Amino acid sequence: MATSCCTTILFLLFIIALFMNFSQTLAWNRNLNSVVLGLKHSAITPYPILKPSKYSRKRLSEVSDMVEPLRAVRDGYLITLNVGTPAQVIQVFMDTGSDLTWVPCGNISFDCLDCDDYRNNKLVSTFSPSRSSSAVRDSCASSFCIDIHSSDNSFDPCIEAGCSLSTLLKSTCSRPCPSFAYTYGEGGLVTGSLTRDNLRIHGSSPEITRDIPRFSFGCVGSTYREPIGIAGFGKGVLSLPSQLGFLQKGFSHCFLAFKYANNPNISSPLFMGDVAISSNENLQFTPMLKSPMFPNYYYIGLEAITVGNISSSGVPLNLREFDSQGNGGMLIDSGTTYTHLPEPFYSQLLSMLQSSITYPRATDVETGTGFDLCYRVPCPNNRFTNDLFPSVTFHFLNNVSLVLPQANYFYPMSAPSNSTGVKCLLFQSMDDGDYGPAGVFGNFQQQNVKVVYDLEKERIGFQPMDCAAAAASQGLHKN
Repeated sequence: MATSCCTTILFLLFIIALFMNFSQTLAWNRNLNSVVLGLKHSAITPYPILKPSKYSRKRLSEVSDMVEPLRAVRDGYLITLNVGTPAQVIQVFMDTGSDLTWVPCGNISFDCLDCDDYRNNKLVSTFSPSRSSSAVRDSCASSFCIDIHSSDNSFDPCIEAGCSLSTLLKSTCSRPCPSFAYTYGEGGLVTGSLTRDNLRIHGSSPEITRDIPRFSFGCVGSTYREPIGIAGFGKGVLSLPSQLGFLQKGFSHCFLAFKYANNPNISSPLFMGDVAISSNENLQFTPMLKSPMFPNYYYIGLEAITVGNISSSGVPLNLREFDSQGNGGMLIDSGTTYTHLPEPFYSQLLSMLQSSITYPRATDVETGTGFDLCYRVPCPNNRFTNDLFPSVTFHFLNNVSLVLPQANYFYPMSAPSNSTGVKCLLFQSMDDGDYGPAGVFGNFQQQNVKVVYDLEKERIGFQPMDCAAAAASQGLHKN
């Protein structure tokens, strides 16, 4: 990672924010009657434990499944969280490539650095603990606090916050959980405090709900390049499926095409529990690979990519195997927009596509967008049609072949004009194939594909599907 003056300044700002956050926590401890954020704590007073309401007790036994809508936006899919008492509605990204669920906290105090594209964006909703009667700061000795502070994250401020890692691991810390810093693969960073509050989810039908008391999540006040909260769907103890009890079953989704982005009338279906992994006769399943470096995330093995009738050669072994340090494998990640492939395999794929496409290149668009292959295609009556691009098929372990819908790899950059439009290949090269995953299968390539995470049998299934029709069948399409 390159070091610069700007990066140093940003890091210092985060450290200052962290110390301010922890100083406020100490101030809350000194004044037990304070209503600031509604959090009360002392060394001798136990944290309040919420009892399920009569309504949630009645519904709890009825809910073995969960169905939630996912809203498509320009670079991912949002799930709505109903957090607190009374419930506050927060929209966050669904991310299978991380564990922590976090929400922006504070209407005024929440600050995101290097997030100019999202300034004044209506998608950014914030959570106010002071408006929830059930919000509490998580304990220093909780399993969630131990988990978030026991990684090798170089930004972790645990010691500076006044609680050593050894104390945490021995579960002898009597303070609130220290402020944390959580990093993401693309350089994103969030800082905040672990909070517990009520989370309400829906069962197999909208009228059935389930209240999850004391759900643990990050209450984040400062971020870098992460303007919207995230629901972590990894396999760690902090993840949403883990806390909801679905890790022994699984979940599935069917992502709408990006043409539905920001359309409030239709949503992608997300299933969790038995309903997610039943009736899967037509799916092809590839095994989940176990990464020794990142055991909480989902890896699959890529054997080949076929362009038309030509199969790629020399697919690197690290796209289906791990080295002695745990690097390698293909991460399947709903939180990454485009599929990333390592060099020189990525350049080989570009060459295969170039040799099969006769449309003229749009190099000016390539320069402006950063994509590597853009073409000018004819658009009769200024409408895109089924263009003559070759098919692209991903071949995964266990003889699984996934033919990508054409819109999943060549996509319009703008509306056509003068009976011509431009489409670009939405794949990218892997920046650093020597550390971490060798490749990433992103959410754009998962559109109009039913993807099933069968966690009990440790496999991932694929089936091309009209996700808009699937949404309509679940009542997620408003007229």
